[in-house]
Amino acid sequence: MESTDSLMAITPRPELVFARGEGGWLFDERGQRYLDWVQGWAVNCLGHSPAIVADAIAAQAATLINPSPSFYNRPALELAKLLTAKSAFDQVFFANSGAEANEGAIKLARKWGQKHKGGAYEIITFADAFHGRTLATMSACGKPGWDRLFAPQVEGFPKARFNDIASVEALVSERTVAVMIEPIQGEAGVIPARRAFADALQRLCRERGLLLIVDEVQTGCGRTGMAFAHEALGLEPDIMTLGKGLGGGLPLSALLAKKEVCCFDYGDQGGTFCGNPLACAAGLAAMRAVLDEDFLAAVRARSETLRAGLSRLSASRGFGEVRGSGLLLALDLKREVAAELVSRARDAGLLLNAPRPHLLRLMPALNISDAEIAEGLALLERVLDGMALKAA
Repeated sequence: MESTDSLMAITPRPELVFARGEGGWLFDERGQRYLDWVQGWAVNCLGHSPAIVADAIAAQAATLINPSPSFYNRPALELAKLLTAKSAFDQVFFANSGAEANEGAIKLARKWGQKHKGGAYEIITFADAFHGRTLATMSACGKPGWDRLFAPQVEGFPKARFNDIASVEALVSERTVAVMIEPIQGEAGVIPARRAFADALQRLCRERGLLLIVDEVQTGCGRTGMAFAHEALGLEPDIMTLGKGLGGGLPLSALLAKKEVCCFDYGDQGGTFCGNPLACAAGLAAMRAVLDEDFLAAVRARSETLRAGLSRLSASRGFGEVRGSGLLLALDLKREVAAELVSRARDAGLLLNAPRPHLLRLMPALNISDAEIAEGLALLERVLDGMALKAA
């Protein structure tokens, strides 16, 4: 393999160079194909290079790429209209990454606190939460040590315990402006919020006049079989962030809010590439497909098929629970072999993710076929046989 020294080393990478993607599959420069159950960490909602997205990009690239965010463009207007029609929110700001959308949510909540809550600025977040890699979003994360990794970082993010309402109540003070939560903690190991906790959190926010922010960067855009995961919890948030699948593979994210919360003054928020027509055209094509009710029903059906297969595999191997929603699922291996399993599976032609040493996370394309589910499970079985991972 040629030298990779010109690229900054930010993560260990295998000696593969991917050259092409098609639907559920990736192909490297040697022609080897891989069934991709990572899909760019839930980015490629319709798989690799779907025709509807590729066609939208090509048409838009030949027409208008970026007039600057100081002017309207048709794809941004149409995508904003679609997202507000499909959600409980009134206005949208488009950005380029999930972290950038979350940074915008933090800024909007603090601006609202300045204008309507006596300067309140603290945003309660949760242990093991993940909100991004900017200084502010790392400070909001609950990963151990991340709030001091690039110290001094941004203050004002006290950490509660996930699914523990008493721990949230204990942190509320006159400084508190909002609570920020993932409906499912993805990086923590696909840990869902409980319905009783969500109900109590909604009541607490209303009683204490706090904004409720849902980070749906990973769980939104049909990933859980719902348009947005908070709907299944009965939450009525004031602010929502989207990313990953929103652009159908292109860098695109969104900050959505109720009209009464939209209080930025001119100049408070922006960005050179924010809401550019190329990314928004891709997002519009992808979301017109994904947010269709029949498509979401199909996601839920595929989820049951994959979950059932994983549950059978788990029972036969002495593994733990299968958890998650839609096509954001995790398998508890009950032993710290996930990194080796991911490596061996890649060699066998199956791409997986291990957010924890004992855990697999699966994020296939939302339009994965039953045949691809069966093939992926068969590949996983063969890898487990090779590792002699069987029930004791």
